[in-house]
Amino acid sequence: MINLYNLNETSAVIDRISSLKPDSKPLWGKMSVDQMLAHCNVTYEMVFDDIHPKPSGFKKMMLKLFVKPIVVNNKPYKRNSRTAPEFIIADARNFELEKVRLINYILKTISSGEDFFHNRKSHSFGKLTKTEWNTMFYKHLDHHLSQFGV
Repeated sequence: MINLYNLNETSAVIDRISSLKPDSKPLWGKMSVDQMLAHCNVTYEMVFDDIHPKPSGFKKMMLKLFVKPIVVNNKPYKRNSRTAPEFIIADARNFELEKVRLINYILKTISSGEDFFHNRKSHSFGKLTKTEWNTMFYKHLDHHLSQFGV
């Protein structure tokens, strides 16, 4: 697992993102490349921008019990896995803008450092360790970058 708090290791991920083109096609799934980048940005928006409503009550309990273990383990996501409604990007997006936003969020993660994330509450899962945050970030990015063959 790449350590996304380390610039040397993260450079490989940024290179993968940078190699995407506006006409890159998915190997599976329905999203276009601009939608995929916007979709990946949602994770970071939930951390840094707080622009998405937080789940509460029963929904939050279900996310913590059933989704969190899938998100923070080391097992890769299956192709065509379901996603939460907050992560669905149905409209076209500006490819270059979304690409730059994603790289900037990754750089902000590095500059924030692992101590910023350790035992920080996530949007949906309660407190996560710095390792769980890293796993969640990297696993999601790797899944979608692999989806687009980079």
